[in-house]
Amino acid sequence: MARTLVSAVGLLVVSIFFSCAGCWKRPWFCHNWECPMFTLVNEYEGFEERYYDTSYWITTNTVSTSEDDVSTGFWKLYNFNQGENKENKVIEMTCPVVISVKEADGMGKRQVSISFYQTAPDIPEPNDKTIRVKEVPGGIVYVRSFRGVPKNDDVLRELESLKEKLNAAGKLFIGNRFDAAGYEAPWEMNRHNEIWLQAL
Repeated sequence: MARTLVSAVGLLVVSIFFSCAGCWKRPWFCHNWECPMFTLVNEYEGFEERYYDTSYWITTNTVSTSEDDVSTGFWKLYNFNQGENKENKVIEMTCPVVISVKEADGMGKRQVSISFYQTAPDIPEPNDKTIRVKEVPGGIVYVRSFRGVPKNDDVLRELESLKEKLNAAGKLFIGNRFDAAGYEAPWEMNRHNEIWLQAL
């Protein structure tokens, strides 16, 4: 029943989105950069429910969420955008930069990756074989926003707060995977940050 309801909401939002595809206006936190298109489905105390359209990303795995490991992944993707690809194509910077974490299950290992949003599906083939192109299907995402320069403890605290609020609201979500999205340059201090959890 819950999955049927989520699917129905998704279809409704998709129909609204396509009837007004030219109406998309980037939210303030995207600044002057392109960012993934979404429709705000609902606002709750402490989180938003958004429907994201299908989007395209470049991604590379990182060893951990440490600053050094994330920085290594960031520069790989940045260099790809600066022309280190099979077409020597320079791609405009976008936002957000997303760090994805999938917790270990069974005998598996914790998986961490970093991704840059891409504005079109025709993405050049990377020179670096550790970079891959991925398509993320449209769907419902629960989002909690917070400000500042996030450390790992801040992210985990906001993640737990989002999970608590979703449970209290009766929302179903994928619990062993989350995304942390950042919208500003690394030298900015008062950043807009988001935690994303995918709806079931």
